[in-house]
Amino acid sequence: MRLSEFIRKEMDAILVEWEAFAATQLPAATHMSPLALRDHAQQILEAVARDITIAQTREAQAAKSMGRAPKLLLAAETAAQTHALLRAHSGFDINQLAAEYRALRASVLRLWIDACVAELPDLDDMVRFNEAIDQALAESIGFFSAQVDEARNLLLGMLGHDMRSPLQTIQVTATYLAALNAGEKVSEAASRLINSGARMKALLDDLVEFNRTKLGLGIHVVPTEVDVRNVFTDELAQLRAVYPQHRVELDVSGDPVGCWDAVRLQQLLGNLVVNAIKYGASDEPVRVAVKGEEDVLRFEVRNSGAAIDPRLLAQMFEPLKRGWEPGGVQDEHGSLGLGLYIAREIAKAHGGEIEARSDKTETVFAVTLPRRPAAS
Repeated sequence: MRLSEFIRKEMDAILVEWEAFAATQLPAATHMSPLALRDHAQQILEAVARDITIAQTREAQAAKSMGRAPKLLLAAETAAQTHALLRAHSGFDINQLAAEYRALRASVLRLWIDACVAELPDLDDMVRFNEAIDQALAESIGFFSAQVDEARNLLLGMLGHDMRSPLQTIQVTATYLAALNAGEKVSEAASRLINSGARMKALLDDLVEFNRTKLGLGIHVVPTEVDVRNVFTDELAQLRAVYPQHRVELDVSGDPVGCWDAVRLQQLLGNLVVNAIKYGASDEPVRVAVKGEEDVLRFEVRNSGAAIDPRLLAQMFEPLKRGWEPGGVQDEHGSLGLGLYIAREIAKAHGGEIEARSDKTETVFAVTLPRRPAAS
């Protein structure tokens, strides 16, 4: 019996085994009905049976086995894609989703081979069946991953938004306590609250900006005429207050006036300087050098300290890559590993770029920004 015919004839028996296996995928399947456990299994099998009977070239066969079958024009979601969407909403994880297809493959082939006692199974049918299952699995995993990414990004966005209000209350209360002059102990406690609140706000800001980029929104900039000398002076004054034990120096030369987003430039500089403070030599200053040229603004953030391994330097601007200490041991500074990524995205949003270099004497982050937006 040809495999496509067998699948259509024995659909109920195959679905019984699918349902039984799906019921073992706990805890997601604990309270699912038989209909939910069978979700789109019949449509997936019908698509597989139909696919086996359609003539195709060897090239098309190979593409399908790698999950790269061409998408039909104007086609809605495939059954495999819809199945993945509903499984994600039901609480299945990606391993459980893949396991369903693995069990389905084994179940169909076993039942078919048992039914072919009097004749040999058609090997071409078996190859075509495996290719079709691989294609369905690729479609399911692609949709499932997209759903997980979207849910995570929405969660991060809500988390960043909802935490800002209580954090602002803490900072305002701490500032009020500091202004009371209620004694040295109260002032010190208020100062610690203010500094910790500033660090938490920076983490939340990075989280929100990272979430925007992952949702495809990018970093939003509103360029206006600004003097970078004033913008950077204000930002460094705040950083010195948060990190009073570290020296931060600023040197400006050339024309510092241009069309940029002042708040974003402060965020960019702040992320670079905080990174330099955390990972540079504590007894050496962090040096910020700004140079306004005819068409561009260049500025560098330099810190002394051990050289960064070139392999790590190459991925410094990737998201969620936390800092590393000499010897390759991951640091414990409490960073989310988003600061340098956000800095790069802000530079890109201005039409600029950022690069890093490091040797045994110092580490340098260099930023180049066009003086005017390209649209101007």
